[in-house]
Amino acid sequence: MSDEMKSCPKCDCPYGYELKEDFYACPECSHEWDIKEEVEESGLIVKDINGKILQNGDSVIVIKDLPVKGAPKPVKAGTKVKNIRLRDAEHDIDCKIKGFGQMGLKSEFVKKA
Repeated sequence: MSDEMKSCPKCDCPYGYELKEDFYACPECSHEWDIKEEVEESGLIVKDINGKILQNGDSVIVIKDLPVKGAPKPVKAGTKVKNIRLRDAEHDIDCKIKGFGQMGLKSEFVKKA
């Protein structure tokens, strides 16, 4: 079993825990879901730099320094970003990065943690 938590697709609680392989449960709303079905339902497939499929709630690592418009410093390579959200846009990952706040990343600049 994994120690990784996934966000609940029903209530967005970030504390979804793994019951068995690829099957998660939410402690707040008691919703249970299969990660494989979640990917199929959304129809959105986002892959990291190594070709691994990313899912909502995954953690990723930034692979190169990324300049941020309006910020004095870039997001450094090696920065771990937790609890990502996928979307259908040019910047296909929504996330919060400590010290920068809410932002969008391109999947080509991250690898799955």
